[in-house]
Amino acid sequence: MKDEVVFDHEKLDVYRLSIEFQAWVGQLLDEGFGGRPKPSATKHLDDASTSISNNIAEGNGKRSKPGRARFLDIACGSAFECAACIDALVVRGLLKQERAKTGKLLLHRIVSMLHSLRMKLCPKAQE
Repeated sequence: MKDEVVFDHEKLDVYRLSIEFQAWVGQLLDEGFGGRPKPSATKHLDDASTSISNNIAEGNGKRSKPGRARFLDIACGSAFECAACIDALVVRGLLKQERAKTGKLLLHRIVSMLHSLRMKLCPKAQE
């Protein structure tokens, strides 16, 4: 008999996608930048990528819809922060545009999914 605990947030596609994005960030940071020192954008990218999934999970544990929605908004803000960090790495020549595109496409999907969930929770708050 397999005893596997599955939390509700783990069932959300957006949570699973945020974990996929975290793995992308982890691989990027593990590979380094050709011996060049890591800019502060890498620390922010690492922290913000973790913040996306953390806020999705925490929000999913809230009882009220506005409480859940607030954490989805925070997760969305962290996704935008990640996009800005990726831009900073590209402009500094530390990340190739094509590789950045992969991460930003994941972020775009995450933001779209977070927005859809937010609308389902509190549609009138979006007006």
